[in-house]
Formats: sequence, structure tokens, C-alpha cells
Amino acid sequence: MKKRIYSLLLAASTLFAVSCDLDLLENPNAVNADTADASFLLNRIQLDYRNLFNTIGDDGMRLTRIINQGSAQYEGAYTPVTTNGYWSNAYANILADIQFLEPLAEEADFQRHLGIAKTIKALVLFHLVDSYGDVPYSQALDPSEFNPAVDSGESVYDAAFAALNEAAAHFTAPSSGAPNDYYYGGSYTKWIRLVNTLKLRYFLNRKLVDPSGSTSGINALIAEDNMLKEGDDFVFQFGTTAADPDSRHPRFAGQYTSGGGDYQSTYYMWHLTEAKGFDDPRARFYFYRQVLVNSTNPDEIECITQLPPPQYLVGGFIYCLPGERGYWGRDHLDPDGIPPDGLKRTAWGVYPAGGRFDDDSASPVNNPSLGAQGAGIHPIMLASYVDFMLAEAALTLGTSGNAKDYMLSGIEKHMNFVFDWSLGTSQAGAISSFLGDEGIDLDDEIDNYLAYVGDEYDAAASADDRMDIIGREYWLSLFGSGIEAFNLYRRTGKPDNMQPGLEPNPGTFPRSFFYPNNYMVTNNKAVQKADQSVQVFWDTNPAGNAWVY
Repeated sequence: MKKRIYSLLLAASTLFAVSCDLDLLENPNAVNADTADASFLLNRIQLDYRNLFNTIGDDGMRLTRIINQGSAQYEGAYTPVTTNGYWSNAYANILADIQFLEPLAEEADFQRHLGIAKTIKALVLFHLVDSYGDVPYSQALDPSEFNPAVDSGESVYDAAFAALNEAAAHFTAPSSGAPNDYYYGGSYTKWIRLVNTLKLRYFLNRKLVDPSGSTSGINALIAEDNMLKEGDDFVFQFGTTAADPDSRHPRFAGQYTSGGGDYQSTYYMWHLTEAKGFDDPRARFYFYRQVLVNSTNPDEIECITQLPPPQYLVGGFIYCLPGERGYWGRDHLDPDGIPPDGLKRTAWGVYPAGGRFDDDSASPVNNPSLGAQGAGIHPIMLASYVDFMLAEAALTLGTSGNAKDYMLSGIEKHMNFVFDWSLGTSQAGAISSFLGDEGIDLDDEIDNYLAYVGDEYDAAASADDRMDIIGREYWLSLFGSGIEAFNLYRRTGKPDNMQPGLEPNPGTFPRSFFYPNNYMVTNNKAVQKADQSVQVFWDTNPAGNAWVY
């Protein structure tokens, strides 16, 4: 009897489903529609999305100075090979597996499986468009089409929005079975609030191409009042197991095992510790200083013996070190080699990587038993982000509500989330002891911060200046979530006056990425971009590095 075999081991091109008719026998090792388990398949989809978020978010954080971007020029940092893995994971893993899952879940009446899968599908489609612009979609998963053509970014965005509507219906329909839910633990009301929040994201990203549609869409969501609220945060929680598979946060695993790892961004740390004249109360949660005094050894920090480049002097940008208290990172597009500073550079803290809370202990982070041992999170979409998006919409589109109130609410929610989540880790004792010894009341810290930013907002001379404050505060709340930071930067140009690269001409800032090499060499319809200045459909802001750089 003939059976159609659906392979999950898919090629890295955009041919993502393989089928064949076997007249004589079936491969007993192949997963087919009769042997596949919908729950196991959904497990993989959820975990693959976790990995996708990490990969895309890394690029976004580096481009927006949240963490350091190495390489002297953007073209060196982002080549057609750079995003091969991202593209393959999106198409060959997640989207292909969702297409394979759908008929299985429909036959079994697994409505919740379908709801989760289609929400993730929408996220992946949004990410592909936000990263590349026009991408294959309508033909991408057709097993008879070896060279799928690209669809317009706008049409793929609309397909993602349609998937969100379908997901919402699945979450409310009568259902058989209960999937493993790695994000919300089976709370489908939270999934529905996430769906509505992703609709807000859709409308906000489209505000420049359809301001009236975005305004009405956002106002309808505000009136419905069913987006993410405190306690609904969409995060992936990591564990502490180092054995294969490693369940720890990848930033922790990359830094606390033997030292080294990421350089933090000089500019971002300066904003959190010096720019306002007082420390952002989140700084000790974001960063762990391995030393409390800046090095005077140029073999460790070469820039301490050098003058800032001319573009830094003209713009008055912080250079080399943000202050004198051991915050040790790198400037934007610093191409230097790696000196012996792995156990001295500022490390990831307890939030979100599951590292150490900075209690001034200043010891090396080359021990995986330190801190929260990697039990961090990916902050994919938080309730606080909703308020920042609504603040931008109120200011720039005139949607319902007060922009300042939304912004201050977003700051407060984010600070409370960082503090409460961190106090729920194994670092709670270190946090409480330090705060008690120093007489620090986090509620007072939040109130003082809100008063400062509120006064600053009231004194702003123009709507553009007010948008810069909203954008800056959103950006400071996006530590660990570079996807939204990259979109914010291209959508608004905020925060403005970003620290430039160390070279006078850092090349073309990516408004979208090159198509990946594995797509270019396997699809004869693929046409590479001339450069990375090509703007995605919703980014109609001025061209060139005068807008963002």
C-alpha cells in the first residue's frame, strides 16, 4: 500500500518538505504521518523558536549598541554567510514542522497545539520580513517547487496577521489533548493576550505605510484591553544543566564556563551608570563587574592610551570606558583582538542570563556554579513592552492614552519585572543582603528614576525630543531582546545620537540583511541585494546612514 512519507530532515534551501511514493516498503527510520507525535513535534517547534529568537536578537543587540559589535565595518560583521543558520532554522525547521503538524493536530482535534504553532508561525514570518524584506512564503513549503519565488514583505506580514487570528480561534475552541507549553504552562488566556500584543506590534511597525489603519487597529486593541499585563510576560525559562543538551542560558554558558565571552557595550553601560548622573537601578542586575577599578594597563585596554577618533570628539561621545568604576566593555565596531581580559571585562549579570548579581564582590566569572547557574530567560515579549509601544503610538499617531503615562508605566513595569524575577532566582540572598547592607529600597529607586524621566519629558522642546526619551527608555528596557531594539531603531531612529563606529566610515548600516548564502546557491530565482541599505517595506524613513548608523 502506498504511503506518502513526510521527512523532517529538510534541506537548507527553501525546498522544505520532501515526499515520495514507495511501492515496496517504507523506511522504518522515517517519521511519517502515521508515526509522528504531534506533541513531540510541537516541543521541537517551541525549542527551535527559542534558538531563533536568540540568534536574531544577538544581531539586533549588537547593531543597536546594547552589546558590543565587533568588526571595523558592518559589511565585515554581516555577510551572506552570517545568517545561514537563522534562515535554515526558520524555514527547514520551524515553518516546515508547523506545516507537518497542522493536519496531524486537526485530525486529533488538538486545538491548543494549533494555537501555539500558529502563534510561533506568525512570529517567524514577522522576523523574516523584519530581517530580509521580501522572502519566499507562498511557494516556500511546496514540495513540488524547487525554486520558490519571493513574496512581498507586506503580503507575508499580512499572512502572519492571519495566522494570529487563526491562533486566537484555536485557543478558544473546544479541544482534545494538552500540549507541553514551554512558555505559559497551559495558560491559554495568556496566549490570547500575546496574540493581541503581536497585533499591536504589527500595527506599530506598519505605521509609516498605513497610519490610519495602524491608528484604528491600535485603538481597537486599547479598547479591548486584552494585551499582555503584568504576570503575562512571554519568556523562555532556562535551566541549570550543563550536560548535553545544555539547558543553561547561552550567554551564561558562553561566559561563566571559562571566562571571556561577550564584551558589553561601553555606550549602553554609560547610559545605565553615568548619563543621568545616577545609576539605573537595573545596572547591577544587567551587569556583573569582575573588577571595581578600571585597568591602567594598555595591554588589557588599548584605548586608554589613545585619543578618541574625530567623530567621537565632534559628537561628544563616551569613549573607551564609561566612568571609573570597573565597567569594562568596548566601543561600537571595535575590531581589536582579544587581550588577556577574560576575567576582568564586565560580564552578563543575573538578568536575563542567569549570572551573578553585582554586589561589589568583583571576582572572576570562570565557574559555572556561580550566580543563578544559567537559569536565565529570553525576554521575548514583556508586558512593559506593550506600554512603550503604546507610548510611541500615542505620541506619533495620536492613539488613545497619554504618551508620558504609558512610558512611565513601561519603565516601572520593566523594573519591577527585572527585580521580581531576579529575586526568584538563587541570587535572591545575594541581592537582599547587598540591598540591606547598603540601605537601598528598590521602590524608592524606581520612584526617583520615574521622577527624573518625567521631568525630562515635560521639559522636552518638541515631539521629536519626547520620542527620543520614549525610545531611549524602551531601549534601556530591551536588554536581552535585540529584535525589538532593531525594529525600534529603524522605525523611529531612536534613540538618536548613537555612538558611532571607531572607523570614520563604518560602511552601510543594515536596514535589512543580505539574503543568506545557502538560499542564494540553492535557488535559481534568488537575486542578491546590492548592499544592506535595502529597506523593508515598513521602513520608509530617509535612506542612508544619516538616519541610522
